[in-house]
Amino acid sequence: MKSLQGLYAITDEHLISPDVFSQAIEAALKGGARIIQYRDKSGDNKKRLQQARQLKQLCDQYQAVSIINDDVALACEVDADGVHLGLDDMALADARNQLGKDKIIGVSCYNKIGLAHQARQAGADYIAFGRFFSSKIKPDAVQASVELFAQAADLQLPVCAIGGIDKNNGRALVDAGANMLAVISGVFAGGDIERNCRDLSRLFE
Repeated sequence: MKSLQGLYAITDEHLISPDVFSQAIEAALKGGARIIQYRDKSGDNKKRLQQARQLKQLCDQYQAVSIINDDVALACEVDADGVHLGLDDMALADARNQLGKDKIIGVSCYNKIGLAHQARQAGADYIAFGRFFSSKIKPDAVQASVELFAQAADLQLPVCAIGGIDKNNGRALVDAGANMLAVISGVFAGGDIERNCRDLSRLFE
């Protein structure tokens, strides 16, 4: 299984124009993104399939991990490295049956260590906590505490932090025990994507 460590960039259909999608993904990979999640809520299935294929191909080229947000069928169709599931998505056991034992399944655990223990028992490959800071993408998301990283240490699973993370506040989460920093706006919302990712990747040095 590919390493679950480092900058975890997440796409957003409102921040990446379709005509520059490939360029944006490649810039993120050049800047040091080690995992990229394809997240698109548009419902445009033709576009989603095309972009997911592009993302998978580029991630393979740069030896990065390709994850599909909450769409197991799409992950299977493009042979992505895995999926990420939220509380209201497909059950982990069902996703595992469809994907197979070698694929990565990540689970959102929000601000609840109990959910992380459940995910671990169900066979999750990594867990995600957050939001940790104010988030423009999900402003109503629950607030998570850095104490969760210490509480999750005995799970022996890679832990991802998400929510309002940027180059100025991410170091504290890495120091607290986050293996991955999931970033949307801090990567794709403005400026030079490659430089944004390079700055964020340095938080792991």
